[in-house]
Amino acid sequence: MAKLPILLYPDPRLHTVAAPVVRVNDDIRNLINDMGETMYAAPGVGLAATQVNVHLRIIVIDTSPTRDELLAFVNPELIAASGEADFDEGCLSVPGIYEKLRRAQNIRVRALGIDGQPFEWAAEGLQAVCIQHEMDHLEGKVFVEKLSRLKQQRILAKIKKRQREDSHPAK
Repeated sequence: MAKLPILLYPDPRLHTVAAPVVRVNDDIRNLINDMGETMYAAPGVGLAATQVNVHLRIIVIDTSPTRDELLAFVNPELIAASGEADFDEGCLSVPGIYEKLRRAQNIRVRALGIDGQPFEWAAEGLQAVCIQHEMDHLEGKVFVEKLSRLKQQRILAKIKKRQREDSHPAK
């Protein structure tokens, strides 16, 4: 397994719409394992293949308290959504930024598993929000783009300031 580099917002590659996976094979399984390792090391609770510059419809999540229940969704499709919940969201591609967003409280997803077999998954609360967030990445959308124009400008300014500071550390 290998840790993969995570694209950082506003990298334009984050806006690439992911292609469906044709067949779950060893390459896809290895990618899923590498994505899991990358997500845990970051640390995060979800990661889309788009974020590691692989533009295939794959997400991994783990919202368990013990951080040992990796779930992989290949070609996920949202088939039902209900209720609304406000959650503070963050993103491994936008480190250090957290904003409240409203999403469906309960969802049902259809996908292929790491074994290539179709399954359906019901999720609620944080897990539902995490799946929706990662599925947005597959459509080339980053959560901060759901915010007001003013908040987006402030976030970009904060990111640019951090990049300047990182490239010119104080002596």
